[in-house]
Amino acid sequence: MEGRDHFGIRARIASEFAFEAMVLTAIAYFQPITRSELSKIFGKEVSRDTIASLRNANFLASGPRSPTPGAPYTYVTTKHFLLAFDLQTLRDLPDIEALEDAGLLSRKGMQEESVGAAEGEEE
Repeated sequence: MEGRDHFGIRARIASEFAFEAMVLTAIAYFQPITRSELSKIFGKEVSRDTIASLRNANFLASGPRSPTPGAPYTYVTTKHFLLAFDLQTLRDLPDIEALEDAGLLSRKGMQEESVGAAEGEEE
């Protein structure tokens, strides 16, 4: 039984890392973006902890305040993000439509994957 518990913990950690990677991808493509806008993409709340983890890794910084009511913070990627992923500029990111056409990325799929990860957390 002990092994099963450890596997559950590893699976949860892997799921959290996968979700952080999806959030980072969304921010890279749709920046500047608010946490609320990210939550709409994923169909669930993107926690402050997720944002803090990405900020602590120096992948994110605060962007301009959103012009929407309440002026929430927006998030943008950093120079460290570009260096870590061997990009000169954000223009070097793969074209999002090409990724979708190739079946490598789906905005709808991102939402479905994040819902599946949330359901796995509830078990």
